[in-house]
Amino acid sequence: MQSRDPLAPTQAQAAPGASVILVVEDDLGVRMLATRLLEREGYHVIAVADGEAGYRAVAEHNPDLVLLDVGLPKLDGFEVTRALRRDPRTATLPILLVTGRTNAEDVVAGLDAGADDFVRKPYDRAELLARIRSALRLRRALVGMEAAHAVVTALANAVEAKDAPTEHHCQRLAFMATRLATRIGLPEAERDAIAYGALLHDVGKIGVPEAILTKTGPLDDDEWAVMRRHPEIGERICAPLAAFGVFGPIIRHHHERWDGGGYPDGLRGEGIPVGARVVALVDAFDAMTHDRTYRAARSVADALGEIVRLAGRQFDPDLAPMLVLDVNRGPVMTPAVVDRPFVGPGLGRERAANPLVSITGRRS
Repeated sequence: MQSRDPLAPTQAQAAPGASVILVVEDDLGVRMLATRLLEREGYHVIAVADGEAGYRAVAEHNPDLVLLDVGLPKLDGFEVTRALRRDPRTATLPILLVTGRTNAEDVVAGLDAGADDFVRKPYDRAELLARIRSALRLRRALVGMEAAHAVVTALANAVEAKDAPTEHHCQRLAFMATRLATRIGLPEAERDAIAYGALLHDVGKIGVPEAILTKTGPLDDDEWAVMRRHPEIGERICAPLAAFGVFGPIIRHHHERWDGGGYPDGLRGEGIPVGARVVALVDAFDAMTHDRTYRAARSVADALGEIVRLAGRQFDPDLAPMLVLDVNRGPVMTPAVVDRPFVGPGLGRERAANPLVSITGRRS
C-alpha cells in the first residue's frame, strides 16, 4: 500500500455547511492534533505544512478561518498574515496566530501584521475552541455589517484615508474590543454591538477638516471644538441604520471618562454605556502604541502603565486590569511596577494649549 506524504494537505469529511478551518503548522504531531480536535467539533479542516502552501490554500479553499503557526518554513506566520491583509479578498479573513512566545511585544507585532488573535502552544482545548468560535462569530457579524452598512463602512474607510496613520485602527479596535467583551462575559448580542461600534466609532471624523486631523502641532481652542464634535456627527450619520439603537451609544459616548471629564455629555462611572467604556479603553491603548502625526508610538509596557495609572479616572477601574491581562496573557501588572507618568513628545505643549487633551496623548 502506498504511504501518504505527511506534508501533503489533508482534508476531512464534515457536515455540509460546516465552517472551513485552514491549519498551517510545520510540526506533524501538532498539525495532526489540531486537525483531529477540530474535526471532532464538526469543522471541515484543511492542513498544510508551510507558509507558501498555506497562502496558496487560502486562495484554493476559501477558508472561514486560518490557524497559522508563527515559526513556519518558506514564509513565516507574520509574512503570510501581511500578504493576506494586502489582498482585499482576505482583508477580514480571521487569522489566529499560534506561537509559544509569551512576550507582549511579539503579540502586538502579530496584531499589527493583521492577526486577529493569538493562541499559545501547547493548545488548551477549551481556550482554542473558544477563540475560534469568537473569531468566527465576529466574522459573521462583519460580513453581515458589510452587506447591510456598506455606505457607512465606506465613510469609515474615508476617515482613515484622510488620516493615514490611523489605517486599520478601526478593524484592530473591533477585534480587541470584542475579545475584551468576551473576557468579561458580555452576551453575544452585546459583543456584536461593540464590534459595530468599534468599527464605526470615529465615522464622525468625516466632518472634521483634514488639516485638523493631520496637524503635527497642538490644536488651538477652535480646532479642539471642531474635533470634539465628531462623536455627535457620527451619531447623526449612523442614526438611520436599523441596528443603530444597539451601537449608537458607543459612537456617541466613546470619549466619556470614568470621572465625568469626557465629552460630549460628561457622563461618569457606570452611567457610561459598558460598550462605550470597552471601546474607549482599547481605543486609548491602540492609539498609544501606534504612531500619530503629533507624537511617536509608545511601548506596550508604557501604554499598559498608563492604562493602570488612569484606572478610576479616565477608564473603568474594573475593565482596565482585564485589558492588561488580555494583552499580557498573564498576571495583571501592579501599580508599583507600571505607575509612572506618560508624557510623549509635544504632549506638554498640547495640554498647555488645551487642558482637555487626554493624558494618554491621544488627539481624538
